[in-house]
Amino acid sequence: MARGKLEELRLYLRQRPVMMALLAGLTVIFFLAVTGLSRAYQAQREALGNRWFSRGMADLKAEHFESAVTEFRSALLYSPDNYAYQLNLAEALIGLKRTSEASSYLVNLWERQPEDGLVNLELARIAVQKGQRVEAMRSYHDAIYAAWPSDQEEKRREARLELVEFLLDANAKAQAQSELIALEENLGPDAKEQEKVGDLFLRAQDYEHALGAYRASLKAERDNPAALAGAGAAALQLGRYPQAQRYLQAAVLQDPKDAQSVDRLKTAELVVGMDPFRRPISAAQRGKIVVEAFATAGERLKACSVGSALPTAVQTSLAGSWAKLNPRITEAGLRRNPDLVEDAMDLVFEIERETSASCGVPAGTDKALLLIAKLHEGN
Repeated sequence: MARGKLEELRLYLRQRPVMMALLAGLTVIFFLAVTGLSRAYQAQREALGNRWFSRGMADLKAEHFESAVTEFRSALLYSPDNYAYQLNLAEALIGLKRTSEASSYLVNLWERQPEDGLVNLELARIAVQKGQRVEAMRSYHDAIYAAWPSDQEEKRREARLELVEFLLDANAKAQAQSELIALEENLGPDAKEQEKVGDLFLRAQDYEHALGAYRASLKAERDNPAALAGAGAAALQLGRYPQAQRYLQAAVLQDPKDAQSVDRLKTAELVVGMDPFRRPISAAQRGKIVVEAFATAGERLKACSVGSALPTAVQTSLAGSWAKLNPRITEAGLRRNPDLVEDAMDLVFEIERETSASCGVPAGTDKALLLIAKLHEGN
């Protein structure tokens, strides 16, 4: 009996490793099967998510924002934490002006990747819509100095351009100038880009940099009418009237329907033609110009005096000075006494300044004389 039990025990011990190996094998097979099924299930979910995401991207590109939102939400059902799905959903929501919903996604994404340039750019745009100036500027700067992928580097420039537009709309011209100077340092030779920056410098009233940008544009595209017009406008503001005249003549030649350039060209031509102190110029030409300028100022004073727009004391003083000097301001008188040129033009400039302050901004020849007065201030 004892011997039989001993044999059974020996048999069991011989069979146990086999059974254990069999069970282990079955466990491994079961585990692999479950893992395979899990992977297949996950792959299927990813495929479905990617399919919805691709549809959403197509609709987002076509600006079919409502459809894009639905498709991105469907994609998120299969991958709730997918960064790209959430980011593009936020962009579609922004397209629908549903900024509050978009904000919640973007803030969550920013917490995950605060250095993401696109997230910061979208947050800046939302802040602009909400009128949150400080937040907008902070997010724009974060976007500008973010780590952009090499194929999206133009987004950095786009962010700075948007910031400049935002600052100009807020009349923060000094800050806009600083941002434009930083942008200009990294700007290539592309004619359209230089022209765009020139336009922004012009709006920011940084006429020197505006002229430089337009010149860079014209190096790449010599007959660009917009750049010629911009260069002419900038040179006009800088008081470089012969230079402005050349640019504006070329601009009008390229685009005769550009009414603004036509008007600026007339001003530049008047200033160049009516400035008695420009060089070279003959004594006869100077005398003729002074006589005409003196008569123009007299007419301006007479017109401004109607309705007593000028203070009485100023009007009386200027009218008396003009009447006293008038008989001597002839071409023959100026030839005999060239020193009268200075006296006559000093009075002309004084009349144009005073009447401009009291009777409004002048036009035509009076405007040209006022610009000439500014040009020679302090001389």
